[in-house]
Amino acid sequence: MPDTTSYTPEEVAKLLKISRFTVYEMIKRGDLAAYRIGRKVRIDAPDLDIYINKSKGACPARQQSGAVSVETGTQETLILCGQDAILDIIARHMEKTMPALRCLRNYSGSIDGLLALYRGTANAVTAHLWDSDTDSYNVPYVRRILPGHKTIIINLVYRTEGFYVAKGNPKQLLSWQDLIRPDIRLVNREPGSGARVLLDEELRLLQIDSGRIPGYDHEETSHLAIASCVARGEADVGVGIEKVALQVAGIDFMPLQKERYDLVIRKTDIAKPHFQTLLNTLQSAAFRIEIAGMGGYDVSHMGEIMAET
Repeated sequence: MPDTTSYTPEEVAKLLKISRFTVYEMIKRGDLAAYRIGRKVRIDAPDLDIYINKSKGACPARQQSGAVSVETGTQETLILCGQDAILDIIARHMEKTMPALRCLRNYSGSIDGLLALYRGTANAVTAHLWDSDTDSYNVPYVRRILPGHKTIIINLVYRTEGFYVAKGNPKQLLSWQDLIRPDIRLVNREPGSGARVLLDEELRLLQIDSGRIPGYDHEETSHLAIASCVARGEADVGVGIEKVALQVAGIDFMPLQKERYDLVIRKTDIAKPHFQTLLNTLQSAAFRIEIAGMGGYDVSHMGEIMAET
């Protein structure tokens, strides 16, 4: 009996762990078959299986070249892992400089991104992982997750992490200790995300059992989803970056910590054309001005090599 299951673009995005906007782009390009019922877009399960099987056949688990090739022909693809909109702008600048290059986005969190780099299924990944033992960002995690692999850690921006709260902060949420109050409902990020790691590290330092926090198991997979949840009144507080708070009506932002948001690549790739274009993009005045103009980002160290492992 044929499989009659069908999915919405949002359901496909969740299954593939990518943005729904990426799914719509795949449909627009003709990479993924879809059809409309009224105003609704649907994707049949067999067509999704065809797309996945094509991708598996064209994208080996590990390659030594500077770009992971997922297409035949002369076009090469660079896979960028991370959720910040900065990566979309990086991709646009790189594709303008190198028309034969196609940048694909993977919207994984920081730890999943580093694992993808370790496995060879991504070329450049972002991380904002705070280590409470050293009070430092990213380097300890890169060393643990990519053991024996030489990497270069390049700064993108500094961002501010804090609480999303209702307008006016009616419950006066100002510190990590406030999360254990019985009148507070948290909405949390998924395991492996930088915001989740920050929260868990702070709870460890304060010796707070996560089971004492109402809503700790209520998870969303992006800063925007967290902020939206708070704005709708489905939670009282969530952890995320200031930039997103500027985009969502009905919430305020309580700053807690400045974080370093870095890009991690393999050292063996740095001399290859794709990665030189990436580095040149980050160090260009035009790119820096564009990102600074968006607000919510500190670009003072953009493009600097922060560490090598």
